[in-house]
Amino acid sequence: MSKPTNLVLLIDDEPKIRRFIRAGFELHGGFTVHEAEDAATGLHAATFNTPDLIILDLALPDRRGTEVLDLVRSWSNVPIIVLSVEANEEEKVRLLEAGADDYVVKPFGIAELIARSHAALRRYFKSEKENPVVVTGPLSIDLVNRTVLLNNNQIKLTRKQYRLLHVLATHLGLVVTHDQLLDDIWSGSVRKNIQYLRILVRDLRQIIEPDPNHPRLLITESGVGYRLQSRSEDIRLA
Repeated sequence: MSKPTNLVLLIDDEPKIRRFIRAGFELHGGFTVHEAEDAATGLHAATFNTPDLIILDLALPDRRGTEVLDLVRSWSNVPIIVLSVEANEEEKVRLLEAGADDYVVKPFGIAELIARSHAALRRYFKSEKENPVVVTGPLSIDLVNRTVLLNNNQIKLTRKQYRLLHVLATHLGLVVTHDQLLDDIWSGSVRKNIQYLRILVRDLRQIIEPDPNHPRLLITESGVGYRLQSRSEDIRLA
């Protein structure tokens, strides 16, 4: 019996983009792709086809992609990755906080989009019955026992260092915004002071990164937030 594939709903009005994504996802990603060329078709498919993941372009001919995001989020928690030519940092933050699980700026590589899709699906399907240990590269985070291994050796972290790593690990491969991290780690008058977060990230990198000046695990998304690198993001397509 063949292994079932995840169904991706791709909502984009550009035929070339749809062909590019379908070919990459079906050949290299192990996905089945259902295409929609506008918001109306996409919303119908999202309602009746029960996709495992939605890839949503913001520039649709009949409706803004942000409206589609809001409508789907009103009744579903299905992972949604936004595609956009807009690299504005405020827009990225707004989309993430509106319910997008991730964003990819056009033009993009198919390997990156596949990796981010796998990360979003892992996050969505994760349950308490699964192994509560997140592994990325040499780093292993036991979310139940609150222990962290680096190259199979246990390391000691401060409470805030561990909390930062915990939040990023539970969103493995996905961007967590500055505001989300500040709200989760701090409270009171220092909650919105981004400088505290930058210092905490710097200190954590000193512990977990082989070269803190060129991080490979704790990645900065400039002006938006941070993410913990997923192993699948090392995918390189032939």
